[in-house]
Amino acid sequence: MTTVIATRSRFINQAEVVARALAARAQRPRKHPVRIRRVLLAHHLLLGDTLMLTPLIAKLRAHYPEAEIVMTAPRAIAPLYATHPYGVRALAWDPRHANEALFAESRFDLAFVAGDNRYAWLAAAMHSRWIVAFGGDPNERKNWPIDELRRYPDHPAAWGDMVATLLDGPPPPPFAPGVWKAPAAKPFDAPAQPYAVLHVGASTSLKLWPPDRWAALADWLSARGITPIWSAGRGEEHIIEACDPGRRYASYAGRLDLPQLWHLFANSRLLVVPDTGAAHLGRVAGATTIALFGPGSAIVTGAGEFWRDSPYRAVTIDPFPCRDQRVLFRREIEWVRRCARTPAQCPKHLCMQAISLDAVIAAAGELGVGTR
Repeated sequence: MTTVIATRSRFINQAEVVARALAARAQRPRKHPVRIRRVLLAHHLLLGDTLMLTPLIAKLRAHYPEAEIVMTAPRAIAPLYATHPYGVRALAWDPRHANEALFAESRFDLAFVAGDNRYAWLAAAMHSRWIVAFGGDPNERKNWPIDELRRYPDHPAAWGDMVATLLDGPPPPPFAPGVWKAPAAKPFDAPAQPYAVLHVGASTSLKLWPPDRWAALADWLSARGITPIWSAGRGEEHIIEACDPGRRYASYAGRLDLPQLWHLFANSRLLVVPDTGAAHLGRVAGATTIALFGPGSAIVTGAGEFWRDSPYRAVTIDPFPCRDQRVLFRREIEWVRRCARTPAQCPKHLCMQAISLDAVIAAAGELGVGTR
């Protein structure tokens, strides 16, 4: 019954967005504004994809230093932006619920849509005069409100750097942790220093590293005076149980919200994590991070140019034979090599099994962890 109600609410809210968008577009001609005073980033992306919008936000701030920059964001993610990095203001929302606060905003001169173009309708409903997004989405109905469709770059690049090309001009300066102040977080029992966070959970089971290797990495860290602690999302406690059945090391699985997780990562000696949203959170928090790439692309979701100065290493086997799909956000891109198969289509996830403990230890050494 709850699912039916949620589906109905989402349908009603989508219908309202479309109606508002049509009414707003009927009131104003499509004309690029001369003066940019308010900018909108419209999306409802997952954690990692949201954080990878940072290069575009930085570029907007450099290009329009006096403009107000507003970004929609899922409710759980919005608190990360409470300190207004690059001056951006996050509007928390959920497509399943009424969003009157969004429509109470003053009109926007310019809007950008990253990822799914369906949110162009939201940008239009929020009275955005000029909407920019990537082309290539096969569903033309999503593209109708968009005024300017741009091509993805024809050369390999991180998705965050790609998103920044939605705006003309030079790329933004590389990320510096001080630009993004840590959000306030509710108190929690932080581990004693020094410690390393082993975040073993992921958005799909295909990104999970074998438990015996996590256990061996924990022991390697412990032998060097760095206490390993376990981290994972809610419902992923069983993964830690497989890695540490004797419960030798503390676990924070399912206990922390995103601001708390930020502080846990930021104060760690090392963060080791699969290619998932937590890896991107580690980068913005300034944590020394090792990301393990199996089905994902270390190019597309790696550090790229914007995070090139961050203490970060990607560990992957590249090329990997079955990392052969070229689709990103429903667009086919010639140079992309990734895998978006389901666990039913790939029951063994050999790409993650191929990552050795030695490779992760070597990456830690390059980052100065465990060598002194």
